[in-house]
Amino acid sequence: MDTASEGIDNERTWAGAVAAAIIALVGGSLAFPKQVYDGFIWHYFWGPVVADAKNAPCAVREDGATRFISDAETCATLPEPVAEPGYTLVSEIGYAVTLIVALVGLVFLLRRLGIGQDRSLFYALFPFMLFGGALRVVEDADNALQQVGGGAIPFPWNTLIISPVIYFTVFAVTLLAVVVSVAAARRGIFDGYEYSLAGIGTLALAVTVGYLSYLTVTTEAVGFYPQILVVVLGGATVVTAIMWVAIERFKPGINAGTAGIGAVIIWGHAVDGVANVAVLDWALELGLKGEYGAKHPVNQGIVDITSSVLPSSITSVIGTAWPFLLVKIAAAVAVVWVFDQQIFEESPRYAILLLIAILAVGLGPGTRDMLRAAFGI
Repeated sequence: MDTASEGIDNERTWAGAVAAAIIALVGGSLAFPKQVYDGFIWHYFWGPVVADAKNAPCAVREDGATRFISDAETCATLPEPVAEPGYTLVSEIGYAVTLIVALVGLVFLLRRLGIGQDRSLFYALFPFMLFGGALRVVEDADNALQQVGGGAIPFPWNTLIISPVIYFTVFAVTLLAVVVSVAAARRGIFDGYEYSLAGIGTLALAVTVGYLSYLTVTTEAVGFYPQILVVVLGGATVVTAIMWVAIERFKPGINAGTAGIGAVIIWGHAVDGVANVAVLDWALELGLKGEYGAKHPVNQGIVDITSSVLPSSITSVIGTAWPFLLVKIAAAVAVVWVFDQQIFEESPRYAILLLIAILAVGLGPGTRDMLRAAFGI
């Protein structure tokens, strides 16, 4: 069997597996709605999204209908399935599996388009990762406006920019931008697809941040705290520089495969780590009007462990979120180390896409946390 035939068979196997999973979920929801839809799909995936969209502490599924609860104390007394805004361990595992499946599909698509085998795709998609985080802040801003009688994005449209649905929204926008950019390059409009692709992402980011900036001068619900941007971006850059100098001096083999991409990976996850430390531990000291809480189970788990291990006399001074930054940097360095030159030589498209995904899961949430605090939301 030749390589082309193997590729077609792999694509068919992937498409068949995806179709089978969709059929199983849809069929199970129809045959056993309480167990499959209410108890699994709604409970762990859709329920948290709609509760967040309605700005409710929780939502409960009763007799095939969703009821939103406005009292947080009542939420703790309700029978399952109860969904609260945010992620659960089950949902995070589910999204991780979905991400891996989507990456495999993207490899097939890029192969069909004849792109993605070099590193230029990674850098061209960098603005889209910032765009995703900024777009999520638009929904945060809309929630803040709703609390004072405003808000411009009605339900269910606001679910498109709520985590994790926003990942699918940004994915769709990015995919469309890739197709348009490749088509433009093949028609001779641009010399390469990378420049137009990066331009589309930059434009999307500029429009999104521009809208948030517009809200700062037209509403009282959204403010602007530039010190957050200075602390997060400056802190992440300093941390990355220290790590990169240490790697180059003591263990240069770590970044032998990724080169400049490795520095971007570490910086993206440093943004996430520094943003969490700044927002969770130093919000009031940085001039913000209120305190913030962790959105992800991992973040909250690290905060809880730190609080239980260290006495309050210490955590009151140094905070409880700083170990998250250490975990993020250690994980980023480990990833950079794993991606050696051999991986790029054997599966360049898959390696590039994995690194894009790894950067996105750090830089996207980090950008959201940073901008959310910077705009006082």
